[in-house]
Amino acid sequence: MKSIHVANPGDLPSAPALIIPSRLSLEDAVQVALQLRGKKVTFLMEEEQSRVASRHGRLNEAGSKQLVFDVDDLNVEALGQGIREAISDGSYVIFLPAPAVSQVAATTTVQAPLLKALVGSGAPVVPLEVLHARAVTPPVLRNLGGPSIIIAFGRRMEPADATIALYLESLLEAAERAFSCLPFLNGHLADAVLRGLKQHGRRNHLADGLDGSDTGFDKILAAALVLAREIRKATNKERIGIVLPPGRGGFLANVAALLAGKIPVNLNFTASTEAVKSALRQSGIDKVLTADKFVRKMQTFPWPPTRDLMFIERILPPLKLKIGLWLLLSRLLPAALLGRIAGVPTRGGDKEAMLLFTSGSSGEPKGVPLTHRNLLGNVTQFGARLHLQQDDRILACLPLFHSFGSTVTLWYPCIYGLSLASYPTPLEAQKLAELVHQQRVSLLVSTPTFLRGYLRRVNREQLASLKLVVTGAEKLPATLADTFQKKFGKPVLEGYGLTETSPVTNVNLPDPEAGDDQIALASHRQGSVGQLMPGLALRLIDPDSGDRVPLDQPGLICFKGVNVFDGYLNQPEKTKEVIDQDGWFTTGDFGRYDEDGFLYIEGRLSRFSKIGGEMVPHETVEQQINTALGLDNEDERKVAVVGLPDEDKGEILVLLAAVPTESPSQEIVALRHNLLERGMPSLWIPKVWIPVDEIPLLASGKLDLKGCEEKARSLR
Repeated sequence: MKSIHVANPGDLPSAPALIIPSRLSLEDAVQVALQLRGKKVTFLMEEEQSRVASRHGRLNEAGSKQLVFDVDDLNVEALGQGIREAISDGSYVIFLPAPAVSQVAATTTVQAPLLKALVGSGAPVVPLEVLHARAVTPPVLRNLGGPSIIIAFGRRMEPADATIALYLESLLEAAERAFSCLPFLNGHLADAVLRGLKQHGRRNHLADGLDGSDTGFDKILAAALVLAREIRKATNKERIGIVLPPGRGGFLANVAALLAGKIPVNLNFTASTEAVKSALRQSGIDKVLTADKFVRKMQTFPWPPTRDLMFIERILPPLKLKIGLWLLLSRLLPAALLGRIAGVPTRGGDKEAMLLFTSGSSGEPKGVPLTHRNLLGNVTQFGARLHLQQDDRILACLPLFHSFGSTVTLWYPCIYGLSLASYPTPLEAQKLAELVHQQRVSLLVSTPTFLRGYLRRVNREQLASLKLVVTGAEKLPATLADTFQKKFGKPVLEGYGLTETSPVTNVNLPDPEAGDDQIALASHRQGSVGQLMPGLALRLIDPDSGDRVPLDQPGLICFKGVNVFDGYLNQPEKTKEVIDQDGWFTTGDFGRYDEDGFLYIEGRLSRFSKIGGEMVPHETVEQQINTALGLDNEDERKVAVVGLPDEDKGEILVLLAAVPTESPSQEIVALRHNLLERGMPSLWIPKVWIPVDEIPLLASGKLDLKGCEEKARSLR
């Protein structure tokens, strides 16, 4: 028997309206009608749906009428009139979308032309989200109870205000409320990881590409349980530092820290000394998990005193008997009992689970505490959208201090049971490709900067096993995507996220194949960052007034959802700058959202200059300069645009160029003529050319904004 939960009973429509769901099965339609508590109901559906519905007895009982239309010969005026007449007669009209093939947890299965006709029918409209909890809950957490179906109604829109953009905004907010009700989100990340490693222990494994080892998840769990006890003995602090690259050691250290009830803090070993010291100070840690080899290799890193370092390879060898005992127990005991014996917490919810630090691309790194709810939510969102199978494998080479590296290549495979092939750096494309080929990796997560390395050093056969190539952290150049697909036969699917959103908010996916008598809905759109993760709400606002902007017009992107953080570490003022009292997080990026649910990033607020009263997007200028200078197919970034203060114009654009030239002053004049001929506004063209040896980048491959500004100021 399915249990039903209404996310907010106060949102139930109080007057007849056209109810448009994101998706709705015939059985779900019955449940929705029952929630209307005896109100008169008319089911609106296409002719084919009507034939199917006629064989569904309970649907006939739930609704006194059916309103049928021909989608292939749609009479919009007649459709609107029929809907309005039913509502005037006191009936709630529930639309039943036809079955469609889409990626799991897509925003909506109603195609834009039909949605436009429904929203513009002249009737009041109420969006509806019906969430099947099982479909989005990780398999290892499905036995924890809770409702089978969660229903959430969106804001009522009167006919004069109804638009597709407003409908989608309200639908996303309803979906966020529904997703937030999932009961496992109140759990503890350590409990979910333990359950995942236990259930998948003998089938899944971690292949370390550096030392050639291949370790089953069950053995990692046993070693982590032993290491967790040593961590508890070593420190009473709530957080513990970790300085390790991706691999068996980094994987084990993070799992052990969680099982010990501690908060792992993966420190950025590529950051400046000042940034690392700031992170150490802010996090208040007194112990750091690491390895002898890594300490010797990273001699410039500001290591704490040796007494505060915990060397994994020194701690574990003497404890082999204990590891063997825990391995036996982990195979024999149920997960719940195993966790109780080991002292693994089960309730986390809004408590801090992990501390990451922003890259510091535009200033001192900020601490971003992510809660158990944040991480369990984002792992689930990502898992539900990608829907990988248990024989799929992930390449884990992004650093663990990178939010994508920790969520997608650490917690996600632990909980969902996906094997890993790890390598300590994303820079060695040839070795990574060999590992992909050897381990038959399915998912490659990278950045555009790192992908360029594959074009030079890798052959097509080495990447043949890949099903998905997902890129983020910076804008994906169309030329890079095209070149990569031509060489390897693999489309590059752009995604989007931020440390503050745990991090994934959007991703493009391959379009599904249509089934019999079913429409295949697009899951990928070139130039976009894809559709939203399930349960994530979106708003766009004007950066000056703070007023809402329709989703189909450019505005500052704001998110709300289980994966959105609660605020920066010990920085309430900076938190207030980005999170309002209702929990909406302002990203600092401009974007727009199309009628099919794809988000387009127009640029970052910090990468705009206001010149002569006009907002000038640095990234757009850089793209045009790359084309003008013939740099579109370069493997490395060669140009960066920086805005510097100017008394006359407010700001002046300068160009950092890692391009050989004998006369920068002549080069900038020639570039100006070239860009003017291409139609670029004069205000958008940099006034100064500054030669540099290389463009400053962060370890993630993103542009180092602070480093670029410092270099521009010093060399101008």
